[in-house]
Amino acid sequence: MTSTLTFLGAARTVTGSKHLVEAGGRRILVDCGLFQGLKELRERNWQALPVDPKAIDAVVLTHAHIDHTGYLPRLVKDGFRGRVFCTPGTADLCRIMLPDAGRLAEEDAREANRGGYTKHAPALPLFTEEDAQRALTLLQPVGYDRPVPASGDITITFIDAGHLLGSSFVQMTLGGGDGGRQILFSGDLGRYQRPVLPDPTRIETADVLLVESTYGDRLHEQDDDGEHLAGIIAATIAGGGKVIIPSFAVGRVEEVIYWLKRIEAARRIPVVPVYLDSPMAVEALRHYANHNRDLDPDMQTGRGQVSAFTTQRFTAVSSVVQSRQIQASPAPCIVISSSGMASGGRVLHYLKAALPNPRHTVLFVGYQAAGTRGRQMLEGAATVKIHGELIPVAARVERIDSMSAHADQNEIMRWLGGFSRPPAITYMVHGEPPAQEALRARIEKELGWKLHVPEYREQVQI
Repeated sequence: MTSTLTFLGAARTVTGSKHLVEAGGRRILVDCGLFQGLKELRERNWQALPVDPKAIDAVVLTHAHIDHTGYLPRLVKDGFRGRVFCTPGTADLCRIMLPDAGRLAEEDAREANRGGYTKHAPALPLFTEEDAQRALTLLQPVGYDRPVPASGDITITFIDAGHLLGSSFVQMTLGGGDGGRQILFSGDLGRYQRPVLPDPTRIETADVLLVESTYGDRLHEQDDDGEHLAGIIAATIAGGGKVIIPSFAVGRVEEVIYWLKRIEAARRIPVVPVYLDSPMAVEALRHYANHNRDLDPDMQTGRGQVSAFTTQRFTAVSSVVQSRQIQASPAPCIVISSSGMASGGRVLHYLKAALPNPRHTVLFVGYQAAGTRGRQMLEGAATVKIHGELIPVAARVERIDSMSAHADQNEIMRWLGGFSRPPAITYMVHGEPPAQEALRARIEKELGWKLHVPEYREQVQI
């Protein structure tokens, strides 16, 4: 029987990861992510999948980021009732991320209706918090390096990817007539010799490989022991301004606070209030502490301890009233809030207050997809639209790429170099075309592997 792989997302874009494997009469969806960024991509979230959700036997999640998990509540809303396999760390993070995504979707719909900036009457959320809660009941946590049957003769194994708490490569073995053929899904590939998380695990063999290519055309800044970060913060605080850091609530916040604590302890920045305004990020810190055996050895203080993730004047913002007080206060401070691409969430309120004032700095610490406010600001936009209102950009806009949790071109090549033999075919996913073409050229030149860059909804035989 022919086995197929269909690319339902993360094809020539960095979001919406969904890969459908059909083998032995079974259907397994690897990752179930939301499209983000450009309007034409976001509109895909509203389009019906080419397969009935009721006909999908299982979902397998590589990690908890929304571009890999955020469509799951919609899939359940549309009838999916199978098991959702993931690591324990991913399960814990999904329990905070998916309901939060549902709440945000509902809030955005309400705000669009109130502000009248919707083409629909009324605007409706893609899914609700209740849909997300139903999706969570289907989670089936599985530890690393433990092969488990996913459906029929298809077996999966989670292998530590070093990208996020609980992140994994998914090794899928097709049994039956496929004779143990192995497909390896990289998910998001982590980095080497970075704080908080361990290095990505070396993999030696796979018959078919799907590899991410987010930073396939660039190299991250060399680690400068926080010097660039310290310079930005010190200059802004000295000028009486605030540093607003849009950050992914899960994964990036931990590294940002790690570095803030480190440069503060070294007295390279003044001790000022550090506000974390993201309930999801606060909860995620607790999960990182509870899963400390999955972290770097130097982070393994004691189960449940979060001291590694706090500065001297650290405050977890607990209410909307407190948020508004911080936004209105003229006092210098550092604010970390989601979302990381300034595409939604609480950080938008801080940006509305800070962007018109040149004393303040907006600091991006992660990838900014095409079409997002973050990308617009980094490309020099004079204004950005927030909640239907054009906001002038007078604040300083900075970026630091060294904190990225995605492997850069050299790190991807280092990981691929661990294979003892080339896969029969390697599919490049989760990247924009320039990044994919640059990485493709280097892989072909240095490794000589057979590569293919799939199109959205393309189906191939495996």
